Amino acid sequence: MKNHFTSYMNIYIFISVLFLIGIIFGAIIVNSMNFIQKQDLYFYLNQFFQQMMNTDVVSKPTLFWDSLAYHLKYMLLIFILGISVIGMPIITVLLFIKGLVVGFSVGFLVNQMGWYGLLISSVSIAPQNLLIIPIYLIAGALAMIFSITLFRQLFSKRVHQPIMTIFLQYGILFSILIACLVIAAFIEAFLSNQTLEWVVKWLYK
Repeated sequence: MKNHFTSYMNIYIFISVLFLIGIIFGAIIVNSMNFIQKQDLYFYLNQFFQQMMNTDVVSKPTLFWDSLAYHLKYMLLIFILGISVIGMPIITVLLFIKGLVVGFSVGFLVNQMGWYGLLISSVSIAPQNLLIIPIYLIAGALAMIFSITLFRQLFSKRVHQPIMTIFLQYGILFSILIACLVIAAFIEAFLSNQTLEWVVKWLYK
């Protein structure tokens, strides 16, 4: 593992910086929105919070399976793009968008609700993303590394590694990451969602 990270440190740094830039752009988009756009979006957010106070918007098991299905689709897409060799640019775009969504979500809540928005972000977005973000960054890096390795296998005569062995390692690592996403989906559905309900009821009581 140490040799792996040492050999591909530049890719992991690139992926991390790209994701960070996505977060920054998300925050910039919030600040560039006009007053009407912010008010419209805040109206729907407020409606959601009001509905959460009165009823269970969605059952926690349903939320868990929906969250898990979303992450599985995203991971499967990254996995396939890694195999395709030419999918590296799309992988970078997906990770950038992921950062953009996180930055926009947190930025909008803080922009519109101040410290209360920061509190809501801390209980509803942060817990699962402390696990999800590293998983996606590692998955993106692994997909890019596999693409580069596969490219070298196809076009370089000096590289002689069994492709099936490399593919098997790639698949095992992604399986481990997906198993970790099951934990993240559980945290999102049963911990973050419940905590968000408590905070929203406290704020709107």
